[in-house]
Amino acid sequence: MIDLSSDTQTKPSAPMRRAMAEAEVGDEQRRDDPTVLELERRAAEFLGQEEAVYLPTATMGNQIALAILGERGTEVIVEETAHIVIAELGGAAYHSGLQTRPLPGHHGRLAPEQIPAAVHPSDSFHQPRASILALENTHNSAGGTVWPLDELEAVVLAGREVGLAAHLDGARLANAAVALGVPAAVIAGRFDTVALCLSKGLGAPLGAVIAGSEQLMRRARVGKHRFGGAMRQAGIVAAAGLYALEHNVARLADDHARARRLAEGWATAGLSVDLERVETNFVQLDVGALGLESHRAVERLEVAGVALTTTVWPGVLRAVTHLDVTDADIDGAIALVPEALAGA
Repeated sequence: MIDLSSDTQTKPSAPMRRAMAEAEVGDEQRRDDPTVLELERRAAEFLGQEEAVYLPTATMGNQIALAILGERGTEVIVEETAHIVIAELGGAAYHSGLQTRPLPGHHGRLAPEQIPAAVHPSDSFHQPRASILALENTHNSAGGTVWPLDELEAVVLAGREVGLAAHLDGARLANAAVALGVPAAVIAGRFDTVALCLSKGLGAPLGAVIAGSEQLMRRARVGKHRFGGAMRQAGIVAAAGLYALEHNVARLADDHARARRLAEGWATAGLSVDLERVETNFVQLDVGALGLESHRAVERLEVAGVALTTTVWPGVLRAVTHLDVTDADIDGAIALVPEALAGA
């Protein structure tokens, strides 16, 4: 099977497994695990923040960020197809008493003028005020698209001007940094908090970090424990995160190049591919243009030996490249997918 379903499908490489096996460990909950401490130090530096906290998942990172930045009964301004809205089970409301205010975006991005317009006038008796602006980079539902730095800066500034804290869902931030050719800190350092996933394109088996100021990360550690995220000898898995930051960031460019080649190959074969959105490791394939429903197309492709997944968009599938996808896999997918969908 050529598995292009998600970059969460990556498996630890042999060198990563060796790093895990040899990791020095301690009691992480008591901040006595040297490998976790080193990962947190390295991640904070990578993200341009004072401190970082190691977590099991980036979803937990997002939810902790909303809990420590927001105030119960206020709103989170967010793009309408962001992960926080569509894939975290209403966590903002459930955990933190926050109401999400979804705004329509372009390729997952908001415009500066949308932010003040979304903040309610000062009617504290009837309408909730906004407290957080949460952005996503790269944007999953939009097809792995990247925020241009000037647009990102303008939107964050628009939020600051109306009193909003800023959180970045940077689950795939490393992909954005590589695509833009800038250090991740140039992007993440603009925010109060940022979440980074280590188990997608970076290739760790699990783990994420949240980063921010020392004061906010003290509160994040409390939130981590409250969410059940405190661990014990976690250095074994933190070692994978350290290896990922040291060895698997620059190589994301290979995933991006393979995604581009895949998209162009499918387009040449006559499939409907939005080449404009192929900015990182995602390719969106419009099977609706062939008269196919998403789940039927996925079934056809599985029979042919290629795994893709559905998206929030009816009739649109996604392919995601990652470190376990080879050039031969791309060649195979370019040949097999048009053949499997032919005649639809």
